[in-house]
Amino acid sequence: MSESLRIALAQLDLLVGDVQGNLTQLVRAARVAQEEHRADLTLFPELALSGYPPEDLLFHRGFRTQIDGALEQLCGENFAGHVLVGFPEYVDTGIANAAALIAAGRVEAVYRKAELPNYKVFDEKRYFHAGVEPIVHTIRGFRVGVLICEDIWVAEPARRARLAGAELLVVINASPYERCKQREREAVARARVTDVGLPMAYVNTLGGQDELVFDGNSFVMDAAGTVVMRAPPFEAGVFCVDFVRDSGRVAPRPGMIAAELSEEASVYSALVLGVRDYVNKHGFPGVVMGLSGGIDSALTLAIAVDALGADRVHAVMMPSRFTAQISLNDAAEEARLLGVKYSVLSIESMFEATLATLAGEFAGLPPDTAEENIQSRCRMLLLMGLSNKTGRMLLTTGNKSEMAVGYATLYGDMAGGFAPIKDCSKLLVYRLAAYRNAVAPVIPQRVIERPPSAELRYDQKDSDSLPPYEVLDPILAAFIEEDLSVDEIAARGFDRVTVGRVLDLVKRNEYKRRQAPPGVRVSRRGFGRDWRYPITNGYRR
Repeated sequence: MSESLRIALAQLDLLVGDVQGNLTQLVRAARVAQEEHRADLTLFPELALSGYPPEDLLFHRGFRTQIDGALEQLCGENFAGHVLVGFPEYVDTGIANAAALIAAGRVEAVYRKAELPNYKVFDEKRYFHAGVEPIVHTIRGFRVGVLICEDIWVAEPARRARLAGAELLVVINASPYERCKQREREAVARARVTDVGLPMAYVNTLGGQDELVFDGNSFVMDAAGTVVMRAPPFEAGVFCVDFVRDSGRVAPRPGMIAAELSEEASVYSALVLGVRDYVNKHGFPGVVMGLSGGIDSALTLAIAVDALGADRVHAVMMPSRFTAQISLNDAAEEARLLGVKYSVLSIESMFEATLATLAGEFAGLPPDTAEENIQSRCRMLLLMGLSNKTGRMLLTTGNKSEMAVGYATLYGDMAGGFAPIKDCSKLLVYRLAAYRNAVAPVIPQRVIERPPSAELRYDQKDSDSLPPYEVLDPILAAFIEEDLSVDEIAARGFDRVTVGRVLDLVKRNEYKRRQAPPGVRVSRRGFGRDWRYPITNGYRR
């Protein structure tokens, strides 16, 4: 006769700092898990009470008071089963990234995260003290070992749990999205379970938090490393699995296995979720954005509509003397296909007035990027005016390739509140546009096929200033995401002079990126939390 333990994985979209709001979500999900699904143990994500990452909020005394109060309230709910909730634990020696196992109105055990990540977007050693002791707790006769996120990326914490008598592992996580991350997570989990010979339940948090997006993708793996349940990515919910002991061994029963998304589908979903949560969690009624007739703004418009609905998106075309009729036509068609409010506001009179004002200062000097940038800044004035008047947040439309080499105007097209495709290379933008059109055509095909242009002078093309994107993007990826040198990148078949020029552009434009709005991180290394190059530096390649 077999015994069973039902575990619920609560994949929730929480909000950093909203302790009471998060508590409300936890209580509601625990009730669903226990009353509707008859769960014996409900797993909540890492730092669920505070939201992840709480950063310097952790140092605020009022925040500590709210966390302590919320934990007491959670205990006061007197749940019939057990809940495991992540929270920042304040102790005499500092703060721990902890998990509280709660049942019958009290905290039965506390586990403190042993491995504190301090790389890429993570900065946990700034805030937390590491734990050292394993926690194994018996629930309905099953000896459950508790781990937190980074603990499974090294071998020792899982081994300590097994030596302490664990029959199965539960892992609570706040693992942010990046391209191909789910396969990496499952590979790491597979290494752990096969090492210790124990099955694992892994719950991940969900939602957008500034530039980070958490994709959920919670899963359960048997001791052989086979995924037997996977929750849908980018969707909140409570997902249950039964662990049974039969003939002395514990194993999970197979359940629903959500299909893996394609790379384009997962990136697009991350962008949509990131925009939706950034706008909604800040309480904006909607967004306004420039629509140029080019592919970057077309993709950004589609993302905005999919995130917020057409009624919350205002697209504005701002032509000048250099704007081609085809751009006007394509922008209007994009707005029509997506059903958004659409305005056409010419910048020509503003541009002429600015040039007239500066005529004496510019006298005797040939036209150059100064005149080009004035146009971009005229557009910024209109968009920020609309943003201020309506309360809608301004979305910017620049991509990672442009941000890397400074092919953007400071206080012009870089101005705004959020940059959805900031971490998407130009080549990825094309792939995402094709993906979105395969779902439903919303971007005219000729927008995808036209040579890209800023249209700030006659017959301008991006290729006038930059290498072809088929060359530029791999060079940028090698430098930004792999930290390769000029020689190492050139060894991949790229012209050394071109590589040197590109890397010089990246270094020279750090000051611009420091002033850019946040945007959704989807790569292994985006410009933001995990990019910390000095603006002033004398390094020479």
